[in-house]
Amino acid sequence: MQALDREDRLRLMRFICSFAWADLEVQQEERSFVGKLIQQLDLDEDEVAQVEGWLKVPPTADELDPAEIPREHRQLFLDTARAMIVADGKIDADEAVNFDLLEQLLVD
Repeated sequence: MQALDREDRLRLMRFICSFAWADLEVQQEERSFVGKLIQQLDLDEDEVAQVEGWLKVPPTADELDPAEIPREHRQLFLDTARAMIVADGKIDADEAVNFDLLEQLLVD
């Protein structure tokens, strides 16, 4: 994760927050997961504010283009998204569908 530049860190967090919203409600466990990612990524104050905004209002579809994920980071994005969808102990059908779609778009 340390190899991600600022743009890629925020891109990852947009995708992660969108998965948190997949069932239309962000669970406490998902918020905790996001908090841990914020620490791991060592986000600055402005970046944290953006992420907190995405936990209040989900990122729009226009902000989530899988084609913009650099090839070298695709597995990291998939692994982190997978961890997010299991963070609350249950996999919602919408989360599973969204993950499958993301995986299809990112795996060559």
